Amino acid sequence: CQQIFQGYLQSKWVETQPYEMEDEVKKLLKTLKDMKVDKRANAYGGILDEIKKWLIFLPLIAELADPSMRDRHWDAIRKKVGKHFDVDDKLMLQDVYNLNLQDYKEDVEEITDQAKQEAKMEKTLAKLEEIWKDIKFDFYQHKNTDVMLIRLTDENFDLLEENTNAASSMQSSRYIATFESEVEYWTKSLGNITDILTVSADVQRNWAYLENLFLHSDEVKKELPEQAKDFVFIDQEVKRILADATAKQYTRVFCDQDWVLKSFDNVYNQLQVCEKALNKFMAEKQKCFPRFYFTSSSDLLDILSNGNSPSRS
Repeated sequence: CQQIFQGYLQSKWVETQPYEMEDEVKKLLKTLKDMKVDKRANAYGGILDEIKKWLIFLPLIAELADPSMRDRHWDAIRKKVGKHFDVDDKLMLQDVYNLNLQDYKEDVEEITDQAKQEAKMEKTLAKLEEIWKDIKFDFYQHKNTDVMLIRLTDENFDLLEENTNAASSMQSSRYIATFESEVEYWTKSLGNITDILTVSADVQRNWAYLENLFLHSDEVKKELPEQAKDFVFIDQEVKRILADATAKQYTRVFCDQDWVLKSFDNVYNQLQVCEKALNKFMAEKQKCFPRFYFTSSSDLLDILSNGNSPSRS
């Protein structure tokens, strides 16, 4: 046993094979226990203790040899054991053995677990960067105009949900400290994309619904002059925002701008005011012309929007 252990200690850290060593030590333990000797003898007890020490030590060095270990994690090990050492091709297993890691088992396991969790975080952050640097909006034309409406493909929307959950999971990790700023960025960025897609869908739908009425219906402009005037600004603002999205192309680039969500929210609120006024106007029309009670809202709007073009209504 001592010869085998001495051979281990003379190996370089970079060449250490802890799992193979552990399997060999377990075989030594089995062989020792199967021997027909006086198990109360000092020699037997000494060898058994040494084997047990290695069976604690080897799993610890297997954790320390994990590729996720970075300089900051080794610094934490140095601080914990109170000794300085360089992790390079000159480091011998004997040097690591002399750190008495078995006395710091829980601390070492905590540090190596942190290293693994941070490595996963680092990989996830790199994946998010790789994915979202290429995702563009799915553009579609508004009627026969040069205005392009925005949305995400179903595939990219599924990715958004998946990546948002991944960012949220990292946010709740107790090992977030090292990557806190990056995680906060992605949590905010993906949240912005989700919020902007939600409100932009409402804005685009409501704007397209009201546009013909407030811009082209003389009846509506006559009856709701204040809202019709406001809608001119709303129309310009919607087109301005969408033009910027068309110019930026990339979802993340567009949505990372601080003004975008605020502008969409503002426009949405103004559209709500116009729609409320329009609904009140239609209710009054129904009172004046009872037959309109039997006309669907869409047909009534069509009648009102084409009131100055009888042939179309």
